[in-house]
Order: sequence, then structure tokens, then C-alpha cells
Amino acid sequence: MTQIRNSTLLITGGASGIGRLMGLKSLQQQARRLIIWDINPDNLQEVTADFTAQGYQVFPYQVNVADTDQVQQTAEKVMAQVGLPDILINNAGIVVGKTFAEHTSSDIKRTLEVNTLGPMAVTHAFLPAMIKRGSGHVVNIASAAGLLPNPRMSVYAASKWAVLGWSESLRLELEALGKNLHVLTVTPSYIDTGMFAGVKAPLLTPILSPDTIADAILEAVRKNKTILRKPAVVHLLPLLRGILPARVFDFVVGRGFSVYTSMDHFAGRPATQTPISHHQAANS
Repeated sequence: MTQIRNSTLLITGGASGIGRLMGLKSLQQQARRLIIWDINPDNLQEVTADFTAQGYQVFPYQVNVADTDQVQQTAEKVMAQVGLPDILINNAGIVVGKTFAEHTSSDIKRTLEVNTLGPMAVTHAFLPAMIKRGSGHVVNIASAAGLLPNPRMSVYAASKWAVLGWSESLRLELEALGKNLHVLTVTPSYIDTGMFAGVKAPLLTPILSPDTIADAILEAVRKNKTILRKPAVVHLLPLLRGILPARVFDFVVGRGFSVYTSMDHFAGRPATQTPISHHQAANS
């Protein structure tokens, strides 16, 4: 069992959405310190002031997880100034929500840098010290998009398929070391926080409340679970993709459950908000 109490957590994209919520909930569960990484300085300042006023120890760092050099340099600062995190939650992410033909080369590059290379770079910066210490818990917020295709989600889905494969492979590597090292891979469907504003929930796939998924993630950490899929219907996706021919899967899941039209009216965040949002939602 991994203990939240007296632990030090680091959450990327932790100044908003479920990142902020997980941070607050962990502090309420008596985590000792919370390290928040976020690209948005205004959100970072606001959440730090809020949590500090409640008497919590919070350490904010403005970081772009797509900048590998900045990630490494900031990780070194964290370990020198605060200490090595016990629990690392890779939560930062972005979505474009266009057909592949409509993506610019910059859209593609940025999505992969933030969603895929970002969690790898952050984990890589802290992992050697965790292995040396003999303990650590890495949480990777992937997506149900890593389990099936979805129109208007091609690059986002690709980034999450990559995270899923990397995260599970990392788990096996760390388990082979025989130490107190754990990896949790999270594959939620849509979450009601704004990152996927305008989406239509697929049949039998309710849009998750932020409280529900934040509580579920922290509970999965405590129980050392390896995979967390929410809502329950997401558990069926690997089975259905394995047993159904592609065209039948397209008909049953894509059209029957309306997954393939769920992004038709995607709006996303207002253009006035920061160009890199964080996982205030994850898509099916």
C-alpha cells in the first residue's frame, strides 16, 4: 500500500482541473508537501496562495513539460530545494480536436511533445533517484483514447496510445527490480471540466465528474493498482477490439455507441485561455 499521508507529491498541470483537485485532496489526506508544476503563471500563483492560506506546504514551479532541458533543470531544483517526490503524477496534457488534415505541423509536434514526451521526460528526470532510494510511485494520466480510434482525435489518440504502451512497459521494468516502485496507468473517458467542452457523451459512457476521477486515482495509488479505467464501460474496449473484426467494431462501438461522433461539436477552451491546458479532461 502506498501512503498518501506524510508523502510528497508532484503533479504536472497541477494548477487547474483534476491536477489541482488531486493536489487539494492529497493535502486533505495529510500529504506532507505538494509540488505543483504548471505552465500558467497566473493559475500557479492563485492555487499556491489558496492552498498556502489553508495551511498546506506548497511548492510551485513554472514548467513547460515539452521543454526537456527545462524539465531536467527544474527536477534538479526540486530535489535540492524540496526533496525527491514519493508520488509523481504526470497529468499535463493538451488536445487540438481537429481532423488530421486540419492539424498544422505545429499542432502535431506540440501535442506529442506535451502528451507523450512530457511524461517521459518528467519521469526520466526523477526515476534514477527513485530507483536508488528503492521507492516511488509514478501515475500516468493516459486516456480511453489510447484504447480505440476516434475521428478528430487522431494525434491526441496517438499520443495517448504511446503513453499507454510506455507506462505499462515501465511498470514491468520497475517490478522486475523487486523494489517498492509502482506505476499506475489511468485511462478515463470524458471528464466534466472544460478541456473537452462541446463533446457528446457516448452511449453508456457518462461524463465523469472531476471529484469522482480524482478520488478514484488517489484510491488506486493507495491500493497500488496498475490500471484504472473509468467509467466501467471502458473495461470492455480491449475485449471488444480483440474479438470483433474492425468493421464490426466500427459499427458496434463507433456508430452504435456513438463514440465516433462524440467530437463532432468539440469546442474546447476559449481562445483567451492559455494555449497549453492541462488534463481537466481525458477523452474516450
